[in-house]
Formats: sequence, C-alpha cells, structure tokens
Amino acid sequence: MLATDTEIAGLLRRVKRIALVGASANPSRPSHGVMAFLLQHGFDVIPVNPGLAGQSLLGQTVVATLADAGPVDMADIFRSADAVPALVEEAIASGVPALWLQLGVIHHEAAARATAAGLDVVMDKCPKIEMRRLGMA
Repeated sequence: MLATDTEIAGLLRRVKRIALVGASANPSRPSHGVMAFLLQHGFDVIPVNPGLAGQSLLGQTVVATLADAGPVDMADIFRSADAVPALVEEAIASGVPALWLQLGVIHHEAAARATAAGLDVVMDKCPKIEMRRLGMA
C-alpha cells in the first residue's frame, strides 16, 4: 500500500488514464467534482457507472464496468467499501495496475489482496486533495 508522499506523488505522475468507478452526473457529488478536476489537469478519465452507461458525462462516454473502460493506469473508486472486493477482482482480471480508494472507502482485506496481486493501492485519500497538498495542482 502506498502511504508516503513520495509514493503517492510518483503514482500520480505515472498515471495518464483513469477509470472513475462510481461516477455521478450530479454536480454536487464528490465524484463529479473530482472527475472535473482530473480532466482539467490533463488526465484521460473514463467514467464507470452501469446506470449511466452510454451517456456523456463531462464530455466523456460512460461505461458500465471497469473492464469496459479498456486499458487504464488506475481505477479511482467512489463506491461503498462492500463493493471493493469485487472491484479488486475485476481490476486484477482487467490488468489495472493501481487502485485508489477514495476518502471513507476502507477495506483492508481487499487492499491487501490487490497489493498481493501486484497492484499499487492508495486507500482513504482523494487524488484532488493529494495533488493540491503535494503542490501538483
């Protein structure tokens, strides 16, 4: 699990294409604001939400599943903790190299499973907050 500022900054520098799992069309939802921020900072963001699949969100086509997002460098998870184990398995099967579990999304066993499978994992943090804190935005 990535925990130091150096590790987190390194991940954010490596990542170009992000699957944002749990994307919302509601501008008041944190996932919407984070997606807009990431797009503004040059990331290619693929929104993932089965209820919105096929629609456009912030100019990006929404896909139904993480696997549908195609090759990505990281999955940013805006789902409840109970959804994380299945998402970890989907990420492993899809070859996603990094998982970012948003603020309040904590699942130690699933994070350990992802780490054991070779994925970089950040848990209970927000890339928008971290980028600002680390002087990257």
